[in-house]
Amino acid sequence: MYLCIMKTTKTTPWLWIPTLYFAEGIPYFLVNNISVMLFTRMGVPNGEMAMFTSLLYLPWLIKPFWSPFVDIFRTKRWWIITMQILMTAAFALLALSMPHPSPETIAAGETSIGLFTVMLILFFITALASATHDIAADGFYMLALTAHHQAAFVGARSVFYRLSSIFGQGVLLVIAGLLETRTGNIPLAWQLTLLFTAIIFALVSIWHAFFLPKPDTDHSSLQGEQRSAKMIFGEFGRTFATFFRKNGVWLAILFMLIYRLPEAFLIKIINPFLVGTQEHGGLGMSTEMVGFVYGTIGVLFLMLGGIGGGLFAARVGLKKAMWWMAAAITLPDFCYVYLSTCLPDNIIAIGSALAVEQFGYGFGFTAYMLYMMYFAEGEFKTSHYALCTAFMAASMMIPGMFAGYLQEALGYQNFFWMVMACCFATVVVTFLAERKIDPDYGKK
Repeated sequence: MYLCIMKTTKTTPWLWIPTLYFAEGIPYFLVNNISVMLFTRMGVPNGEMAMFTSLLYLPWLIKPFWSPFVDIFRTKRWWIITMQILMTAAFALLALSMPHPSPETIAAGETSIGLFTVMLILFFITALASATHDIAADGFYMLALTAHHQAAFVGARSVFYRLSSIFGQGVLLVIAGLLETRTGNIPLAWQLTLLFTAIIFALVSIWHAFFLPKPDTDHSSLQGEQRSAKMIFGEFGRTFATFFRKNGVWLAILFMLIYRLPEAFLIKIINPFLVGTQEHGGLGMSTEMVGFVYGTIGVLFLMLGGIGGGLFAARVGLKKAMWWMAAAITLPDFCYVYLSTCLPDNIIAIGSALAVEQFGYGFGFTAYMLYMMYFAEGEFKTSHYALCTAFMAASMMIPGMFAGYLQEALGYQNFFWMVMACCFATVVVTFLAERKIDPDYGKK
């Protein structure tokens, strides 16, 4: 079997699977998480910050609609390496295009988002390239490995994607925070952090140029039959139509859009709250401490919650797990009410609250993923699941666009109470969806 896979991929999967999925995560977390902290530390108001960083999520929302192009033109390997080169260039240009507002403007939180127009364009290009890279990487994984080895390495790809999360949300923030302290210059600190990211990504891209295999099955769908492009688009149209003819489709869409509503509001405000001054209702944490507590310890507890949720669902089934998971994804949000009310300066108290919330989110999010898999079952399982992920992206993007303006109007404490009120929406859609689930789905 080992000789068979060596013949198929020309190299051991351990030389490219860890780096490929590490590279898949870095731009995603840079665009959707690091950008939030970057704009916050540069003094951009929360309303503008949340609006524009949420719009950067758009490429992942529409990703299923251009995935046929990755099949039609060139090879998956070509798309992977080309997108990695493009993202490396974008990271470098992000660093070079960093504006330098005055320290007084930054401290007052009055930096105009207009100063970052070039950076926003580059972030959007990165998002487009990253979403395209996701399509190509997942397709390449299936082409370059036998079915047996796809199953064997699924754990490895998941681990290294999670490590990229720790790197993107933890390590990079720690580096940026330490540079802020050492240089006393916030724009310069983030400029150097982005240059460091560009260098790391360039090394990964060079590595893949040499060690990414060239499987015989990786070729353009235009090869051979000239009608293939028309056939692909025709088949895509058919899968799209059958998705909206599925039984209970509108309830499923409602569930996918609403279940994570509290988290969708939270995600854009957590970092500004953690680094905001106590005078403005924040906790006054340093950038590097946020990277360590939220970006590292928080992510570890998120992973533990996800693992625990998967084991629990496998034991009792999705239907019985739904209410436990709905409770886990909503009730721990009260931690932010506690933090915004008491404003503790004890790092253990803050870290414990963040760990509880992240564990609960990881545990509760399992129900969301399993529900999408459940609804996607059928003839076009892969394509229908991809369409579900589009609604998943929309569920985070749309509320996130308005989260900053709501926080500015309400203040942090009242904003977090509003988030708790939104938990009622999660309860309602869980009640509606749970009744339609097969009791045996998800059980061993």
